[in-house]
Amino acid sequence: MPWTTLISAEELAEHIDRCLVLDCRHDLTDAQAGPRGFAEAHIPGARHVHLDHDLSGPKDGRTGRHPLPSPEQVRALLAGLGLTDDRQLVLYDTAGGSSAGRLWWMARWIGHDAVAVLDGGLAAWRRAGFPVSAEPPAPPVAGRLSPRPPRATLADVAETARAAGAADRLVVDARAADRYRGEVEPFDPVAGHIPGSVNRPWSSNVREDGRFKPGPVLRAEFETLLAGRPASAVIHSCGSGVSACHNLLAMAHAGLPGAALYAGSWSEWVADRSRPVATGPLP
Repeated sequence: MPWTTLISAEELAEHIDRCLVLDCRHDLTDAQAGPRGFAEAHIPGARHVHLDHDLSGPKDGRTGRHPLPSPEQVRALLAGLGLTDDRQLVLYDTAGGSSAGRLWWMARWIGHDAVAVLDGGLAAWRRAGFPVSAEPPAPPVAGRLSPRPPRATLADVAETARAAGAADRLVVDARAADRYRGEVEPFDPVAGHIPGSVNRPWSSNVREDGRFKPGPVLRAEFETLLAGRPASAVIHSCGSGVSACHNLLAMAHAGLPGAALYAGSWSEWVADRSRPVATGPLP
């Protein structure tokens, strides 16, 4: 049975020979931190993928800091790394899944269901006593991925604008609360949030050790946020369409699939200075 949301370190260790394992660690303040950390220690056999180069398309000044590549580019990337239709894809990072969640969503976007994030990331793997390696991986043997219907939903800026503040819709911002309130903004030229959106920092989904909260706990928390709305009424946003995927993963793990991603997120929203900006906490 494939893993479709999270996989434990013990489960991965038992089944690693039939998995493609990708290291997604990234630091928004240091673009080389991921490759550098991977070279120092990674799960044996894993390969590193870079958020800026592998998991993002070209910037055009209008679509945010991490535009999505095309589905065809995502399929080519994963097939080139050795993924096949029937192979389990496992993703990890060193920050609670905040960057691995992006590729989890992208794999589902191209229709690959057998994709999971390592719960607790590299730290959980090491705590469980499993080995790490500094050896470069062998060249990959390319796989083949058939075109499949998407298992993930995108919302564009126009739909997000309509949904924000609508009684039957919900736009959820995954950034830290101080960024949502507009008190700080380390990456984008304007601070604040989409008017009508609500804040649930992605870090609310994980425990102190970096593992996700249990599914029933997450479900109760998200159902409170939904306030009777279906999961399909939700659009998730963040700074550039990365940590928003963490909330999507948490909802799926909680048995609440069907929400959409606004991939451009805040960095796309403020690229057009005519769009409204809100600051401060929720009214």
